[in-house]
Amino acid sequence: MTLQRKSSPRLQGFDYSTTGYYFVTICTADKGLRFGSINNGQMVLNESGNIVKDAWRDLPNHYPNLQLDEFIVMPNHFHAIAILKQGDEDRFGNLSLRKNHNLSEIIRGFKTWSARRVNERGRKVGVPLWQRSFYDHVIRDDKDLDSIREYIVNNPLKWELDKENPRNF
Repeated sequence: MTLQRKSSPRLQGFDYSTTGYYFVTICTADKGLRFGSINNGQMVLNESGNIVKDAWRDLPNHYPNLQLDEFIVMPNHFHAIAILKQGDEDRFGNLSLRKNHNLSEIIRGFKTWSARRVNERGRKVGVPLWQRSFYDHVIRDDKDLDSIREYIVNNPLKWELDKENPRNF
């Protein structure tokens, strides 16, 4: 019996280290409600949710070509806009020689660090926090960017209708 590897959800032939805006969605393993709850249209983070939020905010300290835009931690998933830049310029206008990390490397680091911290706090070892992969969308223009920002900001208000809400499975 030959095991087939699940195909990558990434856009074939696209360079995910290219300067640009990327929308990502990452779901928890088994879509378990791990990060808090929605109360009156507001996300209320629990300790694990705060760890995830802090891990995301810390990423630019490890990936200098990353800037963060809008994001939200939901009860069982995470939405964010990540902005990738090409290199940094020093004060003399010279490009740095630092490595430009691609989107998959950045998300892998985020998932690893956040899962490790959540599991340490819960005194669990090796318990999956996240699903294997993640959804991404290359943002192509300002209209697309504005629409996605609005979607992220309003996500808690629409939780009752959200396809990630276990009540809607």
